[in-house]
Amino acid sequence: MFSRSCANLLNLVSSGEDLPHIGRTMNRLPRVMTVPGIISDFDDDYDDEGRSDSGGSDVVSSVFQERRIIVANQLPLKTQRDSETNKWSFEWDKDVLVLQLKDGFPADVEVVYVGCLKAEIDVSEQDEVAQYLLDKFRCVPTFLPPDIQNKFYHGFCKQHLWPLFHYMLPMSPNHGARFDRALWQAYVSANKIFADKVIEVINPDEDYVWVHDYHLMVLPTFLRKRYHRVKLGFFLHSPFPSSEIYRTLPVRDEILRALLNSDLIGFHTFDYARHFLSCCSRMLGLDYESKRGYIGLEYYGRTVSIKILPVGVHMGQLESVLSFPETAKKAQELKERFDGKIVMLGVDDMDMFKGISFKFLAMGQLLEQHPELNGKVVLIQIANPARTRGKDVEEVKEETHLIAKSINEKYRKPGYEPIVFINGFVPTLEKAAYYAVSECCVVNAVRDGMNLVPYEYTVCRQGSPVLDEALCIDGSNTRRKSMIVVSEFIGCSPSLSGAIRVNPWNIDAVSEAMNLAITMPEAEKQMRHEKHYKYVSSHDVAYWARSFDQDLERACRKHFLRRCWGIGFGLGFRVVALGPNFRKLSVEHIVSAYKRTNSRVILLDYDGTMMPQASVDKTPSSEVISVLNSLCSDPKNIVFIVSGRGKDSLSRWFSPCEKLGIAAEHGYFTRWSRDSEWDSPQLATNFEWIKIAEPVMELYTETTDGSYIEHKESALVWHHQEADPDFGSCQAKELLDHLESVLANEPVVVKRGQHIVEVKPQGLSKGIVVENLISTMLSKGKPPDFVVCIGDDRSDEDMFESIARSISNPSLPAIAEVFACTVGQKPSKAKYYLDDTVDVIKLLQGIAGATVQPSKSAHFQVSFEGSL
Repeated sequence: MFSRSCANLLNLVSSGEDLPHIGRTMNRLPRVMTVPGIISDFDDDYDDEGRSDSGGSDVVSSVFQERRIIVANQLPLKTQRDSETNKWSFEWDKDVLVLQLKDGFPADVEVVYVGCLKAEIDVSEQDEVAQYLLDKFRCVPTFLPPDIQNKFYHGFCKQHLWPLFHYMLPMSPNHGARFDRALWQAYVSANKIFADKVIEVINPDEDYVWVHDYHLMVLPTFLRKRYHRVKLGFFLHSPFPSSEIYRTLPVRDEILRALLNSDLIGFHTFDYARHFLSCCSRMLGLDYESKRGYIGLEYYGRTVSIKILPVGVHMGQLESVLSFPETAKKAQELKERFDGKIVMLGVDDMDMFKGISFKFLAMGQLLEQHPELNGKVVLIQIANPARTRGKDVEEVKEETHLIAKSINEKYRKPGYEPIVFINGFVPTLEKAAYYAVSECCVVNAVRDGMNLVPYEYTVCRQGSPVLDEALCIDGSNTRRKSMIVVSEFIGCSPSLSGAIRVNPWNIDAVSEAMNLAITMPEAEKQMRHEKHYKYVSSHDVAYWARSFDQDLERACRKHFLRRCWGIGFGLGFRVVALGPNFRKLSVEHIVSAYKRTNSRVILLDYDGTMMPQASVDKTPSSEVISVLNSLCSDPKNIVFIVSGRGKDSLSRWFSPCEKLGIAAEHGYFTRWSRDSEWDSPQLATNFEWIKIAEPVMELYTETTDGSYIEHKESALVWHHQEADPDFGSCQAKELLDHLESVLANEPVVVKRGQHIVEVKPQGLSKGIVVENLISTMLSKGKPPDFVVCIGDDRSDEDMFESIARSISNPSLPAIAEVFACTVGQKPSKAKYYLDDTVDVIKLLQGIAGATVQPSKSAHFQVSFEGSL
């Protein structure tokens, strides 16, 4: 018995189509069941084009090996062609993060890597190379056509996304690249090719997929479209910019919606996550909340979890490097070379955001303001090769060299040069030696996603027995010390509580930080080092990977408890995931029940249900009035508008509806028809609490632009729909807490709704309206056998809950037909949903079309007037 992914491969083979070599001769299909089980009906789940309707088989193998599919732009492999044999050779690149994270997974978990190679493989060799890498390394190479590769990586990724995510806007043709639609299309095409490679090897029922970084931000949509229940995590290794920056991207919505097709999205810092959540709020109207320490976004019935955890270093690898005799020898050479000098170290990529020139200017300032340090302090700067290319990189290189040359010429002495500039690749072994002999590490980037240099420096300063012997250190009796000057604009900064944080743009501040770092008392240097080492050693890359993996498993736990289906086209595709009994309410289904029944109740919310929330003019249309009058004309029907709005507005709007019942202000005022008197429940009539609540609301109104107070006869409502989304939401939470505190001893409840905070008397809700209405009908000997209740927000959930209680109450006659329906596809106590207000009106028109015209007999509604 085999899983769906196996069936797909077998179907392709049997069809006789040409397959890539990797697919035909793969020595292991993703999963094969070896025990009896139930075979799902594959054929019914796929359309003519092979797309999944249900998003994957519900069959779970009883015997399987856990797998993690790691997808990144590049495979963690070193690639080299032998000049003599002309054959390719491959080996693991142990410095690559996606390889190191494997240590965080359980030992019995198989890891499969999907990504590009660092070398261009000829088309004629690709099948052979792919099969070899799968067999020997469990790697699935993604071969992008050269034109797409260039436009995807060097084009869209490096010219658009990377600068923008580092807060650089293309203000002019000479300052950043303008958006190019062709580059975006190449980016999408490349992501699609990556997704196809994942689909070749995935078992969607069992495997977890972890996608890495900004190169592959739309890949989740392609995977989710193919497998609705795929277990998918995404981690962004770059900064995520504030909404003011991100919203300038022409394809901003497409990328946000693609990321939201993941189950878990990870960020290094809270700032990056906060910016992402703010973008979702401002551009997509999505709210988020924290539940038991986890941040979640509700997106079409799915909860997208947000993970905040900085990545760590590979402790085992670093400690191993520190134990090499070659490392000790190099460290000894460096110690002799810089004997008597205080060594400061910088290790950065050569690009415009690393702030190397600022660091050099600060070094020059240090020597100018502290002449006694001239000849004693050396700044060694290792500049790794640039990861991108173009005019900007060349300009940065030129500027950096000129500044270094200028400072060296000014402060050079025999045997002394203040800036030692190493421009080019330096092996990990040599870097470790530089770290070990440096008194201070300076990381001065103006913007960086994470930057692990301070972590690596801290571990190397802890030393090793071999290194201690070479540097003549008594390891057993010597307390280690280190100092870090770190930019406040990089991801590792929040976790380095003992570092000296600086604004890299402030040359004076960086210079003073350097001076403080080298003149600080030894005991304090030791204390700061111990604090850093404790954190870095306990939060290594394995801890990071293990934590992300556990959260991904938790986020996907309920996948097979939901009904899933896809909606939308292209990159607007998303999956709706709802309860197994939650379905769309069809006109045909409800009309059939409507015709069979004789005592019907129709309960309708107004705002968001019959009238769109965004409408400025809330007056009901002639279409709405017409359908309500049609429903009210049937003597078997009781039709009520149940709204939070005031009775005066509702009376004016629905004056053409003679037989329509209205429950205003959540049921504080009710009437059965236009000519009936308004009735109020027997609640406390003391409204002294208004004198307490109103001044508090006025305070928040004054400080929140776009907010206002609505005065009802029974309640006070603070609206913030027109305020800034983030600030309005924050103020609403504060107002809620404030009002609950000052009104703790008053007979009122404070509730937060959709863009509102409301204070109203206790014992008042739409749910109580429903209970009283059904109770009145029962007392009159007319128990309802048909109930329709439609609403869109939290207050309407009270109605749905009351209906459910009435149904389950054994003392009441069973209601034959109940249709509790929410507007919008979202989690709800209702069993049904309609997409929007248009669907609501169409449904009511369908019911009205089946309504029997009234006879001359007395109307059914009259006997209930004044009884609610």
